[in-house]
Amino acid sequence: MAKKEKLNVKGNEITVVSIDKQDYISLTDIAKYKTNDTSAVIANWMRNRNTIEFLGIWETLYNPNFKPLEFEGFRKQAGLNAFTLSPQKWVNATSAKGFTVKAGRYGGTYAHKDIAFKFASWISVEFELYIIKEFQRLKKEESKRLNLEWNLQMDKPLQNVPLIPE
Repeated sequence: MAKKEKLNVKGNEITVVSIDKQDYISLTDIAKYKTNDTSAVIANWMRNRNTIEFLGIWETLYNPNFKPLEFEGFRKQAGLNAFTLSPQKWVNATSAKGFTVKAGRYGGTYAHKDIAFKFASWISVEFELYIIKEFQRLKKEESKRLNLEWNLQMDKPLQNVPLIPE
C-alpha cells in the first residue's frame, strides 16, 4: 500500500491509504468504533441486501472488470439467514476493486472512500458525519501542502539552462 494518513475521529484513529490515486479508508478501524470484533461487524454489514446492491452499483459504475452474474448470485442470497459474505469473498468472486484486504498483523480491510462512508453510516450516522468532516479537513491540508510544494518548485531559479546570446 502506498502513503498512509491518519484521521482522528472521536478519539479513534482511522487509516487512509492512497491506491492508484484513489483514497481507501480502513473499515477495520471504523468498525473498532463499535467493537473489537471487527471482522464480524464488517461481515454483518455485508450480509445486508442494501449493502450488496450499493456495492454492485458502485462496481458497475467504476469497474469495467466487475462480474455482474456473480453479483446477482449474492444479491439473491442477501438477507437470508445462512448467507455470509466477507470482503475477500466479494473481491474474489466479482473482481471488485472497491475493497482491498490484507491479512496479518498490519493488515485490515480497506474500502474506497465512497464505500467506507456508507459503512460508517451503518455504524453510526453521527460517526459518519465526523469521518466526512475529518476527511475533508485532511484533503484540504493535503491540497494546501501540494500547492505550497508546487509554488516552491516554481520559485527556484533555473539551473544549467544555457543563456541565449543577444
